[in-house]
Amino acid sequence: MADRESATPGAPDCSRDAALKRVSGTRQMFQRPFTAQPKKRPFIRNAILARLSLEDLAAIGKCLEPVVVEERMILQEPKRHVEHVYFIEAGLVSLRIVAAGSMLETAVIGYRGVVGASFLWGGHISTHQSVVLFPGSAHRIRVEDLHRVMKERPEVRERLYEYVQALTFQCVQTGLCGVRHDREQRLASWLCLASDAVDARVLAVTHDYLSSVLGLRRAGVTETLIRFEEQGLISKTRGALQIDERKLLEQKACCCYKLISSAYDSPQSVLSANDPMS
Repeated sequence: MADRESATPGAPDCSRDAALKRVSGTRQMFQRPFTAQPKKRPFIRNAILARLSLEDLAAIGKCLEPVVVEERMILQEPKRHVEHVYFIEAGLVSLRIVAAGSMLETAVIGYRGVVGASFLWGGHISTHQSVVLFPGSAHRIRVEDLHRVMKERPEVRERLYEYVQALTFQCVQTGLCGVRHDREQRLASWLCLASDAVDARVLAVTHDYLSSVLGLRRAGVTETLIRFEEQGLISKTRGALQIDERKLLEQKACCCYKLISSAYDSPQSVLSANDPMS
């Protein structure tokens, strides 16, 4: 059962009604098209589900439950049994390592991914904490049901393993980035990755949040964001950042941004690179 986080800064709670409306529509979609094999592909935003054939989509769709994911909701806790996997439709989830009262974000997950994929590594225990940063919606499936569908449908298994490969690459690359690249590069990379994950240029994040998940001094984050704003890359409003010059912001980012983006587009080509940090 998903819980709520008590002290994580995040987006304002004004998007709940919109998320409820989206989920209401998707619930009707899953009740109708997937009772039998659909002849026409329904609209699904999640990139993994959207790539499945109609037959495979019908098979997994019978087990999917549309849900709202609210800001600060904890979808998974470390060292806890994984009960559900969440195919994100809208919103943003922060994947974190939590230890000794500290935490470090290793990835952000949006409509291109799933939360709870750790079971694919052979266990049912979560290794990360997964916290909703931006509210939205998802399609939830029980781990046991997904295991069964993966055995029956090789394409579903293949799409999930491709995603896990890219997610693993992002987690490792993020760790290397934290010790190899400077504050400006890391902030630019995070903004670009988060923007990609939600397919939007307005990000409801605070300076405190960026400081905490990137392990940077709050004053340093503020200084860098002011510099970005002076250069016309972003605009700041209370509790949110807007990306104004995306291409220029990408140029500020370290090589990790392009490597991680490429990993989701083509896992095999990126993971075969000899030196990901060069």
